[in-house]
Amino acid sequence: MEESRTLLVVDDDLAMREMLASLFVERGFAVQQASSADEALECLRDVEYDVVLSDIKMPGRSGIEMVGEIREMRPETPVVLMTAFGSIDSVIESMRAGAFDYITKPFEAEAVMLTIDRAIERRVLEEENRRLRRAVDQTSAFGDLIGASPAMREIFALIRKVAHSRASVLITGESGTGKEVVARTIHYHGSRSANPFIPINCTAIPEGLLESELFGHVRGAFTGAHTSKQGLFEKARGGTLFLDEIGDMGLGLQSKLLRVLQDREIRPVGSTQSTKIDVRIITATNKDLQKEMDQERFREDLYYRLNVIPIHIPPLRDRPEDLPLLVEEFVRKHSDGVRRHVSRAAMERLMQYPWKGNARELENVIERALALSSDDQIDLADLPGDDLDGSGGRDAAGEFPRSAAQRRLSLREVEDLYIEEVMRLTGGNKVQAAKILGIDRKTLYRRAERTIRRGV
Repeated sequence: MEESRTLLVVDDDLAMREMLASLFVERGFAVQQASSADEALECLRDVEYDVVLSDIKMPGRSGIEMVGEIREMRPETPVVLMTAFGSIDSVIESMRAGAFDYITKPFEAEAVMLTIDRAIERRVLEEENRRLRRAVDQTSAFGDLIGASPAMREIFALIRKVAHSRASVLITGESGTGKEVVARTIHYHGSRSANPFIPINCTAIPEGLLESELFGHVRGAFTGAHTSKQGLFEKARGGTLFLDEIGDMGLGLQSKLLRVLQDREIRPVGSTQSTKIDVRIITATNKDLQKEMDQERFREDLYYRLNVIPIHIPPLRDRPEDLPLLVEEFVRKHSDGVRRHVSRAAMERLMQYPWKGNARELENVIERALALSSDDQIDLADLPGDDLDGSGGRDAAGEFPRSAAQRRLSLREVEDLYIEEVMRLTGGNKVQAAKILGIDRKTLYRRAERTIRRGV
């Protein structure tokens, strides 16, 4: 349930205070009253209000004098002043003092409400901007790397230390955690940033061809080698070669890579000549290389050559404070320049999901939700249903039809149960429910009424 907006009404006229308090309570506000500027300032020392509505002319300190003190004590709190005089001097003085706006007595209730709503809207926007600036301050120093969690900050600090080194880096973490993003960040914040960053996925190329891709080959080295080819080690000269999924490299090629790391030179396939190289090696894997070594699928001597500087990226489920920042970034990235955002309910749903596919899965969900959304906001109805049930497994998704079949329910009864569950999920929001169900809203109304009558 959304929290009530808070309002402090300040006026020495009891009847005016009571009238304003009654007006705003009816509109869902939590209202507190003060009869003087001094009393109002005492209230503000203990409570942060969404907005202050105050008369200008009061015994003791005036409303304009109070504005100046509120600006020092609670600079984020907007103040709307009321005046019975409406003189231009009072207006200018109140705005110079820092008031958000003013209204002239006598006034209409709707005019007061509109001004207060605008003041609160301004405050919400300013707070959002401050929050985004804080997020940017925490993340922008590393380009596409995003995170405010202690684990990510440790990674940022480590990157600062090692970016200018030529030492090998081994990045570990589950699939989708952003290992290549970390590798790129290391490269582009180091002394090699002006030279190439070349990534290659060791699982994407058959091992027989991977050697040629890495080291190059000379003409006639094998069938189909009609011309000589420069390898990626040479293409990355002076820069960084990123070997992703290094844990899947075959043992034969592992031994050749080890020799390259030891001698700092390569020999193209079919050649008798070696070439010196100047390349920084960054590798990544989602495998447990210790287990791979125990089972003799990965060379121990190569592991120690690669693991000079280890960086482990925790899964997204272990750093939930990073998820809202990632959501904001993915929304911005896939919104084609249009300002869009995520509703509170949708964000809460995203926070509950285990994200086994990590940031990559999150980005896919956000891109899909933006495509489905019909306005500038991602709502619950725009998110996948069973995919975000919080269990992270297909077995849970299949439990409902199995249970319905065991209970010998008719198709109509199953539909009624599903409609009821969707209505519960959306908090009774028929617009969102109809969107999830893929039916017209009028049809939903009829079905929901029939379901209630039957007591399903």
